[in-house]
Amino acid sequence: MKDYNVGIAGLGWVAGAHIETYKAVEGACVTAVYDVRPLDAEELEEQFGIPLKVYGSYEEMLQDESLDIIDICSPHPYHPEQAIKAAQAGKHVVIEKPLAPTYLEARDVREAIEAAGVQACVCLECRYSQHFTMIKSCLEQGLLGDIHFAEVDYYHGIGPWYGQYTWNIKKEMGLSSLLTAGVHALDALMMFMNDKPVLEVSSYSTKSKNELFTPYEYDTSSTTIIKFEDGSIGKVSSIIDCLQPYYFHVHLVGQYGSLLDNKFYSQKIAGMTKDRWSTLETALIDSGDVADHPYQPQFQAFVDGIRQGKSMPLTDIGTAFQSHSVAYAADISASEGRPIKITDL
Repeated sequence: MKDYNVGIAGLGWVAGAHIETYKAVEGACVTAVYDVRPLDAEELEEQFGIPLKVYGSYEEMLQDESLDIIDICSPHPYHPEQAIKAAQAGKHVVIEKPLAPTYLEARDVREAIEAAGVQACVCLECRYSQHFTMIKSCLEQGLLGDIHFAEVDYYHGIGPWYGQYTWNIKKEMGLSSLLTAGVHALDALMMFMNDKPVLEVSSYSTKSKNELFTPYEYDTSSTTIIKFEDGSIGKVSSIIDCLQPYYFHVHLVGQYGSLLDNKFYSQKIAGMTKDRWSTLETALIDSGDVADHPYQPQFQAFVDGIRQGKSMPLTDIGTAFQSHSVAYAADISASEGRPIKITDL
């Protein structure tokens, strides 16, 4: 079987995690890299342990007929243009989150990918974590029944001690608390609610008074209420100005029981008592370090999908676009101080 060659666009922190991940992906290997900075091929081979062809121009890399996949790890504002150009060049595309800074740009990316007939993977990789796989299994087995309330919150202090802080503080780069980080929580909520249609969102935002977070050019804490078309509701908080350990909070309330992080109660299991939580042992999502993110099962599913000629599950372009659309609506709501219907985007 053919191995798919991958070209990396943007050689930063997350790109390093992607390169290491592909070493464990069957059927794909990284062979090229592009960055705006001058790169030395010998130094890169010593760093990553594999030979990498270096391109000083993104357009030149796209002309390389040996490349099948372009993996976009560049700063947020560059994602739309680079993804569209890659699709138009006939390349399959991996896009780090966020998909794009705005709804219209994200729509253009989706349409370009669909028009080109290529496959895409958006890096909302938490859907592939053991923790969320376990939760999804509980839901699919009907242990909670229909979920009428879901709460998923993202607490991750991105201060001066964190690698992306220096660029993340800029509005044009970080964009918003949701788009720079909390979209992982919003996307998780969408998965737990079976990716069903959203009617409208209402969001509020604020920021810490701690001087560590003063340089941020946008609100670093937001809370969003989501109303689904079937009447169920969800809540997502994205807090990147907290001083606490990393915490990905999940609380699902259904007709037969509830789930809290990795604990649950269900009427569907005889003999359980609702006076105490029962624990489901799993690997929790408890780190923002990209080296700990579940890229490997996500990238493997993407490569398998390409080989089979079909969209990958969970983080395909259509599913990711839906989650991002809710995030765009939330940011507009917080900015304008009013509910936003998804159909108004």
